[in-house]
Amino acid sequence: MRRHLLSAGDLTRDDAQLVLDTAEEMRSLADRPIKKLPALRGRTVVNLFFEDSTRTRISFEAAAKRLSADVINFSAKGSSLSKGESLKDTALTLEAMGADAVVCRHWASGAPHLLAHAGWSRSSVVNAGDGTHEHPTQALLDAFTMTRHLGPLDGRRVAIVGDVLHSRVARSNALLLRTLGAEVTLVAPPTLLPLGIEGWGVETSYDLDAVLPKADVVMMLRVQRERMNAAFFPSVREYSRRYGLDARRMATLQDHAIVMHPGPMIRGMEITADVADSDRSVIVEQVTNGVAVRMAVLYLLLGGSEAAIGGAEDRPSGGGEA
Repeated sequence: MRRHLLSAGDLTRDDAQLVLDTAEEMRSLADRPIKKLPALRGRTVVNLFFEDSTRTRISFEAAAKRLSADVINFSAKGSSLSKGESLKDTALTLEAMGADAVVCRHWASGAPHLLAHAGWSRSSVVNAGDGTHEHPTQALLDAFTMTRHLGPLDGRRVAIVGDVLHSRVARSNALLLRTLGAEVTLVAPPTLLPLGIEGWGVETSYDLDAVLPKADVVMMLRVQRERMNAAFFPSVREYSRRYGLDARRMATLQDHAIVMHPGPMIRGMEITADVADSDRSVIVEQVTNGVAVRMAVLYLLLGGSEAAIGGAEDRPSGGGEA
């Protein structure tokens, strides 16, 4: 495993499999009375969030605390950053505080890469979402959820539906799922597919009804209206009619197919309430799996992949607090 996790495209198949296998061991902690391991005791993890995301921040915080790390939550709002402090100054401050890992979420694409490679800090950097670029741990938790239901993803067909243009989740999933052998189809109106998508190595379609019967996984995306500065579709009603997942469409899925959503959902727009709450939906499970996957990432970055691959001394399944 590398020193940073910045892009799903940086992960080899072996890297990704190591994270998924480690997450499976971490996931077993959820069933224990004491959900904690001493693996990262004495390490400090900083959640550096320039953009609001309660779900992702809490998930990383829970993951770090379950590994016994110290956690510092740093919000850009109300901080010296809002008074003009630069990313460089913030990185130098975190370095002086002895941060071992920085989980960075930023509105600007590429900010975590700058933090990792500019030489300001020796911390491991985890990209928790940068602009409309990537969100690699979301892709890992999505792949982990799929494998728990479907087994190996080789040849599995995954449909990712909705606002692909503004979705870092779609980009990271397309990269990672292709690495794991899945066939990905992005389904969206032409206005919500990005330029250069032919270089992603995926199929595209404007017709949701044609794609659904073949899909093993249907992942619905939130329409990110806060990132839109133009009219990308005629109306909410028209979008929902063409690209929303309702009970009628869900009935066309194969019996084993699952429904996913990275959250937060806009019920009634991209997904109806009855579909979101159905037996096909694994949306709540994605949240639980997110903690396990982020534990695995922090463990492998800070606990050392040598211990994870080679010896049993610091394996998450042994020697922990039970």
